[in-house]
Amino acid sequence: MVSLQQQINIPMYIYRNISPKIIFKFAWKRVLFFLLYGSFVVYIYHYFQHQGYNLGIPYLPLSTIGIAVAFYLGFKNNQSYDRFWEARKIWGGIINYSRTWGNQVISFVTDHHRDDTLSKEELHRYHHVLIYRHIAYINALRLQLRMPTSFSLTATKRGRKVPFYKGVPGGDDWLADVAPFLSCNDEVSVIKDKVNTATQIIRNQGEALNDLYQKGLIEDFRHMEMMRVLEEFYNLQGKCERIKKTPLPRQYSFFSAVFVWIFVLMLPFGLVGAFGEMGHNYIWVTVPIYTIIAWIFFTMEIVGDSSEDPFENTINDVPMTALCRTIEIDLKDMLGEDNLPEGIKAVDGVLM
Repeated sequence: MVSLQQQINIPMYIYRNISPKIIFKFAWKRVLFFLLYGSFVVYIYHYFQHQGYNLGIPYLPLSTIGIAVAFYLGFKNNQSYDRFWEARKIWGGIINYSRTWGNQVISFVTDHHRDDTLSKEELHRYHHVLIYRHIAYINALRLQLRMPTSFSLTATKRGRKVPFYKGVPGGDDWLADVAPFLSCNDEVSVIKDKVNTATQIIRNQGEALNDLYQKGLIEDFRHMEMMRVLEEFYNLQGKCERIKKTPLPRQYSFFSAVFVWIFVLMLPFGLVGAFGEMGHNYIWVTVPIYTIIAWIFFTMEIVGDSSEDPFENTINDVPMTALCRTIEIDLKDMLGEDNLPEGIKAVDGVLM
């Protein structure tokens, strides 16, 4: 199984088949409840039957409720998947434009428009600062998107704050994952206290480009092209923030769980009557059949609920850490560095 720390940092399951251990971990409490509740309903049905009372519910209205709940869950799950897939496409754009940015930095930032020439080391220093600052940007964006909101699954549990991660601006993870890629301590001290650190980093990139333009290291057309790429990063970041800050309408998310609970709690009263018509001893077949049906409906509910926020930092989310590492490897490779970091690998089928 994935450790607690790995669960905090690893958000996407990538194996074709889900491990039975993971299924058991998330299902055993509910399965146990369904077994006990189903047994209780069968017991009281059996007891009151001997007293001359019938607690069974006709199965036809229950089946109608079940069909309605299934349609409702299907709609919610479709919308949740759309949110996840849009988020993944946005991060695909971040990867592509990051590569474009690295290529532009190396190709556009030259001394061709200066009267004097710079050494390769001096040019490389400019390239290094711009590319490393971009690596800081994608990591800052990743940490911001994983901060919990009022509707996050990881924000509260039973009314209490639960451990999340130290990715808040100025926190330990920010200092470890973002600060080392910034050019100086002054830049770190200014940016880490900003409300939106990722936005500030792109602003600093724009100021750096203006400084390079003044120094004659990029000419006007190339300056505009590089600023256009920075604008695209703002666009992609804004799309991520739109998904993060706009939850799936709560009436769909909340009432789907309410409807599932209503159906699941009523279901054994319909099943016990149907099996009772087959013979008195058949009423106990209600328990396993009810448990299976209830588990299926709750699994559909949980799948939609855990997928509606693709930046929630759970095993069903966009693997932003792995994507950031891919960008880091590509950009450092463009700089000609030899000591490249390793790509993020899945742990027990779960990718960061």
